[in-house]
Amino acid sequence: MLSISRTVDEARKAFGRKDVAAAARLHDPKHIAERTGEGERRQIAHVGGYIRSVVYGGLDGIITTFAVVSGVAGAELGSGVILILGISNLLADGFSMATGDYLSTKSEREYYDREARRQAWEIDNFPDGQRAELVELLREQGYSATDAEQMATIQTSEKPRWINAMMIAELGMIRDEANSLGNAIVTFVSFVIAGSLPLLVFFIGMFTPIPLKTAFPISTALSALALFGLGVAKVFVTGLNAFRSGMEMLLVGGLAGVVAYFVGSLLKNVTG
Repeated sequence: MLSISRTVDEARKAFGRKDVAAAARLHDPKHIAERTGEGERRQIAHVGGYIRSVVYGGLDGIITTFAVVSGVAGAELGSGVILILGISNLLADGFSMATGDYLSTKSEREYYDREARRQAWEIDNFPDGQRAELVELLREQGYSATDAEQMATIQTSEKPRWINAMMIAELGMIRDEANSLGNAIVTFVSFVIAGSLPLLVFFIGMFTPIPLKTAFPISTALSALALFGLGVAKVFVTGLNAFRSGMEMLLVGGLAGVVAYFVGSLLKNVTG
């Protein structure tokens, strides 16, 4: 018997191979009810949220820091300036991104809870009107009058289920159960770790002098490898082609670096 997590993983692989027979085995009605239930489903959702935070936090960290490195290198301001601006930008932007992640998730959850309380109040005070509204919402989704009535009867039999049904049908909202603080911490850590890679050669240069003309190509190569690697890792979230995802992220990040380099070079020439 497969657990929920194993089932999800096997289903993704079967879909990727277009293996109908394997997918059919995973969707055998006789075995579905035997699988681990809601607790493991929530755990899978939480892990997925952490993966997204790692991938996107890391990508932003590399692109942001490499853009700073490229801009300073283009202006030929020296390795010391690159380290000062790179580290300060890395920590400030990482904290800002993590804070934004935390506050946005928290705000969405608070908004959901406020609307859920309103739905509960309306159900308590206007049950007939709320039921009629649910029936009409189901009709708008394409259900027949008979089916809509039957579904409404089932969904309004318990208040929590009724509230959830109204939140989905009327507002299109599903409560985000992600760990907002955990995601924020993961975002910050991945941003800082991945964003440190373009600066690595300049750290080494503090102990062993490395000319900027040598350090910058090394930083570029490290950044390119990291961008491609995280682009490949993004397929754990998107499920797309790994090589294509890696190249796409490499091109986007590389473009940001090229723009920053030429802007730095231009400003150096303008300001002398």
